[in-house]
Amino acid sequence: MGLSGGFVARVLALAAVMLTLLSPSTSSNSEGDALYTLRKSLNDPDNVLMSWDPTLVNPCTWDLGNSNLSGHLVSDIAKLEHLQYLELYKNNIHGTIPAELGNLKSLISLDLYNNNISGTIPAQLGKLKSLVFLRLNDNKLNGRIPRELTAISSLKVLDVSNNDLCGTIPTIGPFERIPLNKYVPVLPLL
Repeated sequence: MGLSGGFVARVLALAAVMLTLLSPSTSSNSEGDALYTLRKSLNDPDNVLMSWDPTLVNPCTWDLGNSNLSGHLVSDIAKLEHLQYLELYKNNIHGTIPAELGNLKSLISLDLYNNNISGTIPAQLGKLKSLVFLRLNDNKLNGRIPRELTAISSLKVLDVSNNDLCGTIPTIGPFERIPLNKYVPVLPLL
């Protein structure tokens, strides 16, 4: 009994569809991958990240503030192209702020306050043209407040108090409107 050409074509087509469904996607969810990389870089003793489902189309559903997380920030966060709120306040995050965060064009709020973040404030954060809230207070940051932050015309709140910053405070751009005496310490001139 011979096989007809139509039958063979249907079997091959079905096999191709099955291989496509079973093989890893060639257009993977890069934002999901970035979140997964962040998840792997954090210690989560209270299991607040257990609810994360890597199969979701939009896995940006974590509320990570005050979650007893520890670990460090990863540069892969910059792959979260549509991220608007990065809320990792009141944890035990250490290490530095990745300069790549400056590529998050949709970011409205960057709240990393009350952690153990050290190093300098990256000048690349000045590229965050949608940023309204920048709270980096109560960390171990040093160096100066980058002048590049004056290019963020949307910035309404800046809090860098209780760090080891030095230098002068910018007084142009959005810094003219922000009540800095509440959020920015008086810095000694060096």
